[in-house]
Amino acid sequence: MDENLQATAVYAALKTCWLGRNYHYLAVVGSTNDLLKQWAADKGRYMPPGTLLLTDYQTHGRGRLDRRWEAPPGGALLFSVLLRPQWPEERLSWIVMLAGLAVAEAIEAMTGLATRLKWPNDVVVDLDGRWHKVCGLLVEGNVEPADRLAQIVLGVGINVNTPADQLPAAVTPATSLLAATGKPFARLALLADLLERLEQYYEAATNGRSPQPAWTARLVTLGQPVTVTRLDHGETAVLEGIAEGANGWGHLLVRDASGGLHTVTAGDVTLRPR
Repeated sequence: MDENLQATAVYAALKTCWLGRNYHYLAVVGSTNDLLKQWAADKGRYMPPGTLLLTDYQTHGRGRLDRRWEAPPGGALLFSVLLRPQWPEERLSWIVMLAGLAVAEAIEAMTGLATRLKWPNDVVVDLDGRWHKVCGLLVEGNVEPADRLAQIVLGVGINVNTPADQLPAAVTPATSLLAATGKPFARLALLADLLERLEQYYEAATNGRSPQPAWTARLVTLGQPVTVTRLDHGETAVLEGIAEGANGWGHLLVRDASGGLHTVTAGDVTLRPR
C-alpha cells in the first residue's frame, strides 16, 4: 500500500489541536529520535512541543538498551514526537504508559485485534493464544535542575504492512497488522487516530490524571510467571517469579519462589510457560 505521508496529506487527516501540527517527513533517516533530539538542541531552530518527525525508513533505528529496530522501507509507522511536559521527574514513566495506551487503542479500533501491553514498553496482539509484538516505544528525556522533565522525545515504531517473512526474530515473536490479519492498513489513518488519543491522554496527565490504572488494566504481564533480566552493579542478574502488579510509577512487582517481593524499575521481561 503506497501512501502519501507528505505534510499536506497529514495535516488534512489530523484531528489534534497541537500534537503533530509542526510536522516533518523524511523518506530516510538514521534514527527519528536522534535527529529530533539534534533539532531540539539547535538554539537557532525552534521546535515547539508536539513537533513530529516521521520517516519511511530508518538506517539506524533503535529500541531500548540501544537495540537495533529493523523495519523494511514503507512497511512500518515510524515517528518521534517532541514533548516539554515540565512534570516532576518521577512522572517520566507516564509517557510510556500514555503512549502505550494510545497505540493499543488505535490498533484495536482499526483492526479488531485484541491488543495489550507487555511491560515495560511493548504493544502486543493476540494470535492463536500467544502474544506477538507489533510495536515498540522508546522514551528519552532531559531533566532540569528543579527535577522537572524539560524535554522528552518519544519514539514509536509500529509494524503495519511488514510482510511476515521480513519480520525480525525475537524472544517475543514479532508480527505486523498485515501478517496478523492478512490485509494491509492505511498508516495515515492509524497515525491520525493514534495522535488524537495520545494528545488526550497527555493533556489529562498534565492535569494530574495518572494513566497508570488504564495502563495496568492492559498489561499481559500481570499474574504471569516471568523471567526478569537486569543489570545489578554491572553484573547481569536474573529474577524469576510471578508478576503480581505494578505501582503508580510503572515499576513491576515480582514475587519470587521464596515469597520475597521485588520492585523492578528496569530490565527485560520474558513470559514463562506455567
